[in-house]
Amino acid sequence: MIKVLLAGLWVLCVSLTAQAAGVECIVPSKPGGAMDLTCKLVRKGLQAEAGKRKAAAPEMHISYLPGGIGAVAWHSLVSQRRAEPNTLVAFSGGSLLNLAQGKFGKVKASDVRWVAALGADYGMIAVRADSPYQTLGQLLAALKAQPQKVLIGVSGTIGSQDWLKMALVVKSVGIDPKVLRFVALEGGGEAFTAMHANYVQVVSGDASEATLYAGNGNTRILAVLSEQRLPGVLASVPTAREQGVDVVWPIIRGVWMGPQVPEADYRHWVAAFDRVMASPDYAAMRDKAGLFPFGLTGDALTNYVSKAVDDYGRRATELGLMR
Repeated sequence: MIKVLLAGLWVLCVSLTAQAAGVECIVPSKPGGAMDLTCKLVRKGLQAEAGKRKAAAPEMHISYLPGGIGAVAWHSLVSQRRAEPNTLVAFSGGSLLNLAQGKFGKVKASDVRWVAALGADYGMIAVRADSPYQTLGQLLAALKAQPQKVLIGVSGTIGSQDWLKMALVVKSVGIDPKVLRFVALEGGGEAFTAMHANYVQVVSGDASEATLYAGNGNTRILAVLSEQRLPGVLASVPTAREQGVDVVWPIIRGVWMGPQVPEADYRHWVAAFDRVMASPDYAAMRDKAGLFPFGLTGDALTNYVSKAVDDYGRRATELGLMR
């Protein structure tokens, strides 16, 4: 009984400490992309859940730590901020792909604590609204005829998730990805900004990012890389499969913490996200962020990440990106 009471008091102290100290959600890219959306969804979800319990929600600060498509944020937490109990870092399937390829250095998925997966996203391909390419087929025909004339903006370099998505799409119609001109950018927000400035003509990115730009009249989404059309803002956008390109690319989105965060703090956050995602209102918030149902926390997410990194490693090897 005493142990149970002490455990309960400890969890209460953790909660009060979080509220007093505030919470930081780190976006490992520049503002405006899907990682940014992830942290904003975390903030809205935690605030809404606290409101339902009539509790004071901890103040959440969103900070930006771009560099190396997640590598700078990873090494900052793992080497310098290992035990911070109120610091969360956004991640995506692209983060796991980078881990699998060794782009974060000699690190393992088990080097950090995986907290929650908040939803699923999908790849997409976009152009400016005034682009001559009206369909995915027209873009691929142009790339096949004159690949050097079309600049493709991607978050990251060769082997990144955005690069890999586009590589799979063009490879399916007989185009060698090596002949294309990719421009490495830092995050989806920067990629769309570059496209609207006509620095690049195409963006290979994510559906959640596209929802931010699809309604403003200056962006045309050519295809989503999902099994079937997505609901909401992108409902009228055909899938790549509908256009004869059999490529599907799902992306999970969530948050992790430093490796030495105390067990009680870690479990506090796992429980908090379990409550957030169990709320009937959460689905509407997730949909507004351009994400689709996919929720895992704690040990279940840790196991999923481990398997996903192994799978990405195999796929990267098959494409000649690893030895």
